[in-house]
Amino acid sequence: MTLIPDMRYPTPRELALAARALAEAEPGLVRLRQAGTSRGGAPLWLLSVRPARASRHVLVVAGAHANEPVGGATALELARRVIRDPAPRAGCGWHFLLCADPDGAALHRTPLPYSLLDYHRNFFRPPGPEQPEWAPSLLPPDRLPPETRALTAVIDELRPVLQVSLHGTDLGGSWVQLTRDIPGLAEPFGKSAAELRIPVETSASDAAGWPSPGPGIFVMPEPVTDTAAAVHPEDTRLSTWYHAHRYAGTTAIVEVPMWASDLVDDPAPHPDPRGALRMLAARLTEDAARVAAVRGGVPGAFRDDGAAAAPLLRAVDWTLALIPLVAAEWTGPGAPAEATAAHIGSIDAFGRRLSLRAAAMLLRVLRAGHHPAAPALDRLVTGWCEEFAARFQARWVPVATQVEHQSRTVLAAYERLAAVTPNP
Repeated sequence: MTLIPDMRYPTPRELALAARALAEAEPGLVRLRQAGTSRGGAPLWLLSVRPARASRHVLVVAGAHANEPVGGATALELARRVIRDPAPRAGCGWHFLLCADPDGAALHRTPLPYSLLDYHRNFFRPPGPEQPEWAPSLLPPDRLPPETRALTAVIDELRPVLQVSLHGTDLGGSWVQLTRDIPGLAEPFGKSAAELRIPVETSASDAAGWPSPGPGIFVMPEPVTDTAAAVHPEDTRLSTWYHAHRYAGTTAIVEVPMWASDLVDDPAPHPDPRGALRMLAARLTEDAARVAAVRGGVPGAFRDDGAAAAPLLRAVDWTLALIPLVAAEWTGPGAPAEATAAHIGSIDAFGRRLSLRAAAMLLRVLRAGHHPAAPALDRLVTGWCEEFAARFQARWVPVATQVEHQSRTVLAAYERLAAVTPNP
């Protein structure tokens, strides 16, 4: 196995430049075009590797979440592999939306050296209505952002047999969510994770209670369960993930960690799940209250690096509003009486990142405005990052390894799907 040299996460501009070089090197096979424009005026670039006779198409979406930067690097690597290898492009066009949210990517930065504190000092994740994939589940059609309209237009044009959304988690393991089952995907997915020393999240909190045909593979239930609706106000079926279903397509969401933790891959039964969840809910509520108390003293008039604080504060408020729903679900009648240590570990990580993200984004506003509460909040963010890393024995997963695992999983998903889907 030969991995590409380790790298940093590319910016949207660097992605576009690299994609343009690929198109210029293979003009008969590769095309780069603008698929739309963001709210801030940034171009949305679509890179296509398309043979002359393509009867089916794959759409790969990167950068849908600003704080998950690995997808762009994976999209480029996948494009290079498809260009080199005629097998995956036999009768199939491959298309890569290089960054679905360039405005968000401009606000989130992941600098070298990599640490959880570095990551959170420059953190940004927009609220749900401003996320390209989730916006249709939260907004009426006439209020959808241009990034969402561009993505759905590409889906309507290509009618992909497979749509892949490249995501990443800050700390944990790898897993795949599917809108429909892809038989046989668990085997190559698990083999890749084991070879690259990436733990598999066998009970991801994002997919609690979903059917699982194999370790780390989760199929979205139909209809959305009441439990899911309690935690997530959006309706998954209205997201762009399901937009491909009108053309009989399937969507796979491939998650890979920046920092790995073996605690999310522990199949041992937890001795007291409900007691653990009550403790986690109490801690989350207390942590959120500390952040909310600081938020109450921020008027929203600060600026950082020339970017308005308003997007950061909207994201802080969205996250703080979500937390009571999460805590209520953890302590409600639907809380599991039996669960694995991996499941409780995944929930523990989810709760920590919610309060930490809200605090980190608020800190950016305070520091830019020289607010007197900034030093205390800085100490809190630093301490929470250190506790998070220590609790989960976090180890860095090199960017090249993240890219390799996502690339393998995407190619395996297409191979398995193609094997059971007749070529039109």
